[in-house]
Amino acid sequence: MLELEEVVKSYRGAGEEVRAVDRVDLRLEAGEMVALHGPSGSGKTTLLLLAAALLAPERGTVRFQGRELASMSEAERSEYLLRHVGFVYQHFRLMPRVSALENAARKLLMSGVGMREAQARATPWLERVGLGERLDCSPEKLSGGERQRVAIARVLAAEPTLILADEPTGNLDSTRSREIVELLRSIARERQAAVLLVTHDLDAATLADRSCTLRDGKIR
Repeated sequence: MLELEEVVKSYRGAGEEVRAVDRVDLRLEAGEMVALHGPSGSGKTTLLLLAAALLAPERGTVRFQGRELASMSEAERSEYLLRHVGFVYQHFRLMPRVSALENAARKLLMSGVGMREAQARATPWLERVGLGERLDCSPEKLSGGERQRVAIARVLAAEPTLILADEPTGNLDSTRSREIVELLRSIARERQAAVLLVTHDLDAATLADRSCTLRDGKIR
């Protein structure tokens, strides 16, 4: 499903070069959830952005279903993000002053699904993340944990093939965190999606099929 081979990505700042990702090899199969953990600044978010084609590697190869992301046109990369990738960001990126339901339906609307169908498809996912009674609430009326769950429902409603989750449980209590990680794992198995979960939570990491540590840009 997803393959990174000898991938390198560096940043320059304050007169020095920092390798955020340093010759990383990683492979995800359909139906599998892999947890990636490590300290802040270890390169975890950069690796997700490379997998989403939002960053390009300096060296090495990133492939999705055998297709090298670097060979895609701008239109093809946009299609890849819209149709195949579900990205759960650390920051919720919700639209203000519109309902949780409309926010959860947003990606479906962007892909051309009509409002009624998009909301019908998003509603069960909001229910699965525990927000069935909060469909009409705007982000301003939701807690941080509830906003995070709306963002997760938005990703799942679009039924992506590849889910890239950047600290999806960072604003949740331990019980809800476990529920969300178990949901992501079940989605991987039910839909034969691949899930790459970045987390500081070692308990969450134990729920994955495999767990890797990223430190100083290297997988250990």
